[in-house]
Amino acid sequence: MKPILEVNELTKQLGSFKLDNVSFSLTEGCITGFIGVNGAGKTTTIKLLLGLIQKDAGEIKFFGKSIQNNEHEFKNRIGIVLDDGYFYDDLTLLEMKNVIAASYSNWDNRLFKRNIDRFGLPLNQRIGTLSKGMRMKYAIALAISHHADLLIMDEPTSGLDPQVRLELMDILLEYVGEGKSVFLSSHITSDLDKVADMLILIHGGRIIFSEEKDLLLDKHGLVKGDNKELNEQSKALFLTLDETDYGFSGLTADKAAVRRQMKNVYIERPSIEDIMLSYIKR
Repeated sequence: MKPILEVNELTKQLGSFKLDNVSFSLTEGCITGFIGVNGAGKTTTIKLLLGLIQKDAGEIKFFGKSIQNNEHEFKNRIGIVLDDGYFYDDLTLLEMKNVIAASYSNWDNRLFKRNIDRFGLPLNQRIGTLSKGMRMKYAIALAISHHADLLIMDEPTSGLDPQVRLELMDILLEYVGEGKSVFLSSHITSDLDKVADMLILIHGGRIIFSEEKDLLLDKHGLVKGDNKELNEQSKALFLTLDETDYGFSGLTADKAAVRRQMKNVYIERPSIEDIMLSYIKR
Protein backbone atom coordinates (compact mmCIF):
# COMPACT_ATOMS: atom_id res chain seq x y z
CA MET A 1 0.00 0.00 0.00
CA LYS A 2 1.30 3.43 -0.94
CA PRO A 3 1.55 6.30 1.55
CA ILE A 4 -1.22 8.89 1.51
CA LEU A 5 0.47 11.25 3.96
CA GLU A 6 4.17 11.47 4.88
CA VAL A 7 5.53 13.42 7.85
CA ASN A 8 9.30 13.96 7.97
CA GLU A 9 11.23 15.41 10.94
CA LEU A 10 8.37 17.63 12.09
CA THR A 11 9.58 19.93 14.87
CA LYS A 12 7.85 22.53 17.04
CA GLN A 13 8.86 24.24 20.29
CA LEU A 14 5.92 25.32 22.48
CA GLY A 15 7.19 26.74 25.77
CA SER A 16 8.92 23.91 27.61
CA PHE A 17 7.41 21.25 25.31
CA LYS A 18 9.11 20.21 22.08
CA LEU A 19 7.78 18.08 19.26
CA ASP A 20 11.09 16.54 18.30
CA ASN A 21 11.77 15.36 14.71
CA VAL A 22 8.49 13.46 14.38
CA SER A 23 8.34 11.19 11.31
CA PHE A 24 5.66 8.73 10.19
CA SER A 25 3.48 7.86 7.21
CA LEU A 26 -0.17 6.90 6.68
CA THR A 27 -1.22 4.36 4.06
CA GLU A 28 -4.35 4.09 1.93
CA GLY A 29 -7.27 2.06 3.24
CA CYS A 30 -5.99 1.97 6.82
CA ILE A 31 -7.06 3.19 10.23
CA THR A 32 -3.93 4.45 11.98
CA GLY A 33 -4.18 4.87 15.72
CA PHE A 34 -2.13 7.73 17.16
CA ILE A 35 -1.66 6.87 20.82
CA GLY A 36 -0.02 8.37 23.89
CA VAL A 37 -0.90 9.81 27.27
CA ASN A 38 -2.25 13.35 27.61
CA GLY A 39 0.48 15.87 26.86
CA ALA A 40 2.50 13.46 24.68
CA GLY A 41 2.18 15.60 21.54
CA LYS A 42 -0.82 14.12 19.73
CA THR A 43 -2.88 17.33 19.46
CA THR A 44 0.18 19.44 18.65
CA THR A 45 1.00 17.09 15.76
CA ILE A 46 -2.55 17.32 14.41
CA LYS A 47 -2.59 21.11 14.69
CA LEU A 48 0.63 21.20 12.66
CA LEU A 49 -0.87 18.91 10.01
CA LEU A 50 -3.89 21.20 9.72
CA GLY A 51 -1.86 24.41 9.68
CA LEU A 52 -3.48 25.67 12.89
CA ILE A 53 0.02 26.36 14.21
CA GLN A 54 3.21 26.80 12.19
CA LYS A 55 6.03 24.25 12.30
CA ASP A 56 9.62 25.17 13.17
CA ALA A 57 11.03 22.55 10.81
CA GLY A 58 10.09 19.45 8.86
CA GLU A 59 7.99 18.52 5.84
CA ILE A 60 4.49 17.15 5.33
CA LYS A 61 3.46 15.59 2.02
CA PHE A 62 -0.01 14.51 0.89
CA PHE A 63 -0.05 12.15 -2.08
CA GLY A 64 3.56 13.15 -2.69
CA LYS A 65 2.92 16.91 -2.72
CA SER A 66 4.00 19.40 -0.07
CA ILE A 67 0.90 20.57 1.78
CA GLN A 68 2.60 23.92 2.38
CA ASN A 69 2.55 24.56 -1.38
CA ASN A 70 -0.81 22.86 -2.00
CA GLU A 71 -2.80 23.86 1.07
CA HIS A 72 -6.15 24.33 -0.69
CA GLU A 73 -6.00 20.92 -2.40
CA PHE A 74 -4.97 19.23 0.87
CA LYS A 75 -7.80 20.75 2.92
CA ASN A 76 -10.30 19.98 0.16
CA ARG A 77 -9.42 16.27 0.35
CA ILE A 78 -9.42 15.77 4.12
CA GLY A 79 -12.16 15.58 6.74
CA ILE A 80 -11.57 16.88 10.26
CA VAL A 81 -13.21 15.79 13.51
CA LEU A 82 -11.98 17.55 16.64
CA ASP A 83 -13.05 16.89 20.21
CA ASP A 84 -14.09 20.53 20.72
CA GLY A 85 -16.28 20.57 17.61
CA TYR A 86 -15.76 24.26 16.77
CA PHE A 87 -19.42 24.67 15.81
CA TYR A 88 -21.70 27.65 16.41
CA ASP A 89 -24.11 26.47 19.09
CA ASP A 90 -26.85 28.93 18.08
CA LEU A 91 -27.06 27.59 14.51
CA THR A 92 -29.17 24.63 13.42
CA LEU A 93 -27.51 21.60 11.87
CA LEU A 94 -28.68 22.73 8.44
CA GLU A 95 -27.38 26.28 8.91
CA MET A 96 -23.99 25.03 10.08
CA LYS A 97 -23.85 22.64 7.12
CA ASN A 98 -24.37 25.56 4.73
CA VAL A 99 -21.41 27.37 6.28
CA ILE A 100 -19.15 24.29 6.05
CA ALA A 101 -20.25 23.11 2.60
CA ALA A 102 -19.17 26.36 0.94
CA SER A 103 -15.54 25.51 1.77
CA TYR A 104 -15.41 22.35 -0.35
CA SER A 105 -15.54 22.01 -4.12
CA ASN A 106 -16.61 18.34 -3.87
CA TRP A 107 -19.43 18.79 -1.37
CA ASP A 108 -22.17 16.20 -1.91
CA ASN A 109 -25.58 17.17 -0.49
CA ARG A 110 -27.07 13.76 -1.22
CA LEU A 111 -24.26 12.04 0.69
CA PHE A 112 -24.71 14.48 3.58
CA LYS A 113 -28.46 13.81 3.70
CA ARG A 114 -27.82 10.07 3.66
CA ASN A 115 -25.38 10.39 6.57
CA ILE A 116 -27.78 12.60 8.54
CA ASP A 117 -30.64 10.13 8.04
CA ARG A 118 -28.42 7.22 9.02
CA PHE A 119 -27.37 8.92 12.25
CA GLY A 120 -30.95 10.03 13.03
CA LEU A 121 -30.02 13.71 13.30
CA PRO A 122 -32.71 16.43 12.99
CA LEU A 123 -31.53 19.20 10.67
CA ASN A 124 -33.70 21.85 12.32
CA GLN A 125 -32.24 21.28 15.81
CA ARG A 126 -29.79 23.79 17.25
CA ILE A 127 -26.26 22.47 17.73
CA GLY A 128 -26.11 23.66 21.33
CA THR A 129 -28.91 21.25 22.27
CA LEU A 130 -27.19 18.14 20.90
CA SER A 131 -25.84 15.44 23.20
CA LYS A 132 -22.10 14.69 23.06
CA GLY A 133 -22.75 11.57 20.98
CA MET A 134 -25.08 13.34 18.52
CA ARG A 135 -22.60 16.20 18.19
CA MET A 136 -19.83 13.77 17.29
CA LYS A 137 -21.99 11.96 14.72
CA TYR A 138 -22.81 15.33 13.18
CA ALA A 139 -19.12 16.19 13.01
CA ILE A 140 -18.41 12.92 11.19
CA ALA A 141 -21.33 13.50 8.80
CA LEU A 142 -19.84 16.87 7.87
CA ALA A 143 -16.32 15.49 7.60
CA ILE A 144 -17.11 12.69 5.14
CA SER A 145 -19.73 14.41 2.94
CA HIS A 146 -17.22 15.87 0.50
CA HIS A 147 -15.60 12.52 -0.41
CA ALA A 148 -12.52 13.14 1.72
CA ASP A 149 -9.60 10.77 1.15
CA LEU A 150 -8.31 11.15 4.71
CA LEU A 151 -10.25 11.62 7.94
CA ILE A 152 -8.21 13.22 10.75
CA MET A 153 -9.74 12.79 14.21
CA ASP A 154 -8.50 14.13 17.55
CA GLU A 155 -9.93 12.27 20.58
CA PRO A 156 -13.34 11.75 18.94
CA THR A 157 -14.58 9.19 21.49
CA SER A 158 -13.52 11.05 24.63
CA GLY A 159 -16.47 11.34 27.02
CA LEU A 160 -18.77 9.12 24.96
CA ASP A 161 -20.56 6.08 26.36
CA PRO A 162 -19.46 2.60 25.14
CA GLN A 163 -22.48 2.12 22.84
CA VAL A 164 -21.90 5.38 20.93
CA ARG A 165 -18.17 4.62 20.71
CA LEU A 166 -18.97 1.24 19.19
CA GLU A 167 -21.26 2.89 16.62
CA LEU A 168 -18.52 5.34 15.66
CA MET A 169 -15.99 2.52 15.22
CA ASP A 170 -18.43 0.76 12.86
CA ILE A 171 -18.74 3.99 10.85
CA LEU A 172 -14.95 4.21 10.51
CA LEU A 173 -14.64 0.59 9.38
CA GLU A 174 -17.25 1.22 6.69
CA TYR A 175 -15.43 4.40 5.63
CA VAL A 176 -12.03 2.71 5.13
CA GLY A 177 -13.79 -0.14 3.33
CA GLU A 178 -14.25 2.37 0.50
CA GLY A 179 -10.46 2.80 0.22
CA LYS A 180 -10.29 5.87 2.46
CA SER A 181 -7.89 6.41 5.37
CA VAL A 182 -8.32 7.46 8.99
CA PHE A 183 -5.79 9.06 11.37
CA LEU A 184 -7.31 8.60 14.82
CA SER A 185 -5.70 10.21 17.84
CA SER A 186 -6.96 8.65 21.06
CA HIS A 187 -5.93 7.73 24.58
CA ILE A 188 -8.83 5.22 24.73
CA THR A 189 -6.83 2.31 23.36
CA SER A 190 -9.68 -0.21 23.70
CA ASP A 191 -11.34 1.45 20.68
CA LEU A 192 -8.18 0.93 18.65
CA ASP A 193 -7.98 -2.73 19.70
CA LYS A 194 -11.14 -3.18 17.61
CA VAL A 195 -10.42 -1.16 14.47
CA ALA A 196 -6.80 -0.01 14.04
CA ASP A 197 -4.54 -1.39 11.31
CA MET A 198 -1.47 0.64 12.28
CA LEU A 199 -0.33 2.14 15.60
CA ILE A 200 1.95 5.08 16.24
CA LEU A 201 3.05 5.77 19.83
CA ILE A 202 4.24 9.26 20.73
CA HIS A 203 5.66 10.18 24.12
CA GLY A 204 7.40 13.35 25.25
CA GLY A 205 7.16 14.75 21.72
CA ARG A 206 8.95 11.79 20.13
CA ILE A 207 7.75 8.80 18.15
CA ILE A 208 8.44 5.59 20.09
CA PHE A 209 7.18 3.14 17.47
CA SER A 210 5.12 2.96 14.28
CA GLU A 211 4.00 -0.59 13.46
CA GLU A 212 1.18 -2.77 12.20
CA LYS A 213 -1.14 -3.48 15.12
CA ASP A 214 -1.35 -7.24 14.63
CA LEU A 215 2.43 -7.64 14.30
CA LEU A 216 2.92 -5.50 17.40
CA LEU A 217 0.49 -7.60 19.43
CA ASP A 218 1.91 -10.86 18.11
CA LYS A 219 5.52 -10.18 19.08
CA HIS A 220 4.75 -8.77 22.53
CA GLY A 221 3.59 -10.90 25.44
CA LEU A 222 2.57 -10.60 29.08
CA VAL A 223 4.71 -13.13 30.91
CA LYS A 224 3.98 -14.56 34.37
CA GLY A 225 5.93 -17.12 36.36
CA ASP A 226 7.95 -18.07 39.41
CA ASN A 227 10.82 -15.80 40.44
CA LYS A 228 13.27 -18.70 40.10
CA GLU A 229 12.87 -18.36 36.32
CA LEU A 230 14.56 -14.96 36.49
CA ASN A 231 18.27 -14.34 36.10
CA GLU A 232 20.38 -11.52 34.68
CA GLN A 233 20.00 -12.87 31.13
CA SER A 234 16.24 -13.48 31.26
CA LYS A 235 15.51 -10.13 32.92
CA ALA A 236 17.01 -8.39 29.89
CA LEU A 237 14.14 -9.78 27.76
CA PHE A 238 11.55 -7.54 29.43
CA LEU A 239 10.46 -3.97 28.78
CA THR A 240 8.96 -3.83 32.27
CA LEU A 241 9.17 -6.36 35.08
CA ASP A 242 7.37 -6.54 38.44
CA GLU A 243 8.49 -9.00 41.12
CA THR A 244 6.64 -9.94 44.30
CA ASP A 245 6.90 -12.74 46.86
CA TYR A 246 4.36 -14.68 44.79
CA GLY A 247 6.11 -14.46 41.41
CA PHE A 248 6.77 -12.04 38.60
CA SER A 249 4.92 -10.47 35.69
CA GLY A 250 6.38 -8.48 32.83
CA LEU A 251 5.98 -7.45 29.22
CA THR A 252 8.39 -8.67 26.57
CA ALA A 253 8.90 -7.60 22.97
CA ASP A 254 10.41 -11.01 22.12
CA LYS A 255 8.09 -13.89 22.99
CA ALA A 256 10.21 -16.36 21.03
CA ALA A 257 13.31 -15.62 23.15
CA VAL A 258 11.27 -15.92 26.35
CA ARG A 259 10.01 -19.37 25.29
CA ARG A 260 13.57 -20.49 24.56
CA GLN A 261 15.05 -19.30 27.83
CA MET A 262 12.15 -19.67 30.28
CA LYS A 263 10.45 -23.06 30.15
CA ASN A 264 7.86 -22.77 32.94
CA VAL A 265 6.14 -19.44 32.34
CA TYR A 266 2.68 -18.43 31.16
CA ILE A 267 2.42 -15.96 28.25
CA GLU A 268 -0.75 -13.95 27.58
CA ARG A 269 -1.62 -11.69 24.63
CA PRO A 270 -1.31 -8.05 25.75
CA SER A 271 -3.65 -5.18 24.98
CA ILE A 272 -2.55 -2.02 23.20
CA GLU A 273 -2.72 -0.26 26.56
CA ASP A 274 -0.37 -2.83 28.13
CA ILE A 275 2.18 -2.21 25.39
CA MET A 276 1.79 1.58 25.44
CA LEU A 277 2.22 1.85 29.21
CA SER A 278 5.20 -0.51 29.24
CA TYR A 279 7.10 1.56 26.68
CA ILE A 280 6.24 4.75 28.55
CA LYS A 281 7.25 3.24 31.91
CA ARG A 282 10.52 2.02 30.45
